[in-house]
Amino acid sequence: MQAEFWLERWEQNQIGFHEQEINSHLQNYWAKLNLPKKSKIFVPLCGKSSDMLWLLAQGYEVLGVELSPLAAQSFFADNQLDAKVSECGAFHCWKIDGLSIYQGDFFALSSDYLAGCNAIYDRASLIALPAEMRQKYAEHLKAIAPSLTDTLLITLEYDQTEMQGPPFSVSEQEVYSLFGEACEIECLFAEDSLEENEHLKNRGLSHLMEKVYWLKTCSIEIEQ
Repeated sequence: MQAEFWLERWEQNQIGFHEQEINSHLQNYWAKLNLPKKSKIFVPLCGKSSDMLWLLAQGYEVLGVELSPLAAQSFFADNQLDAKVSECGAFHCWKIDGLSIYQGDFFALSSDYLAGCNAIYDRASLIALPAEMRQKYAEHLKAIAPSLTDTLLITLEYDQTEMQGPPFSVSEQEVYSLFGEACEIECLFAEDSLEENEHLKNRGLSHLMEKVYWLKTCSIEIEQ
């Protein structure tokens, strides 16, 4: 799965992964992280998620990264926000007070871009990637964000033979394999949510387990 795949999805408006509403798990479990106000939150592969505005409204600073220029443009246009756009290394930075989106390749991020970040919110990043890319994603994330102390991670589990992703099925075993050495992992929520995801049911799924994880004390040092 190459960058062109996601760029084409946005160009053709095939963005069923985009949630119009604020994610309920974010609202229900974010307080568990007990982060002080004005903490900076990193949202990888952020798309045009309204979750970023919710985090901003709670008093946090938000930093997203998104491949598609259409997604970044739509986020600010849809929310009637007048962003300043500037070049920042390999990225175009779209910015309003308290919120920035770096438009470009996640894998081009270095730790310098995440300076001052305190936590990560991942609703649609890990599950957007096929297995071979999830390993690469996790290693890069740990390499550029060794000091981040908390992550709220949302995953889906289903029979991958019933439907081809994205979104992809990510098992609890895989979450531990990817992040267990770096983090203490706590599952905060696990429930079959197929009836609430009619579009995925229509793609052939017979069950859909949604899980929310709290990844704590991510402090492993990764050699550059």
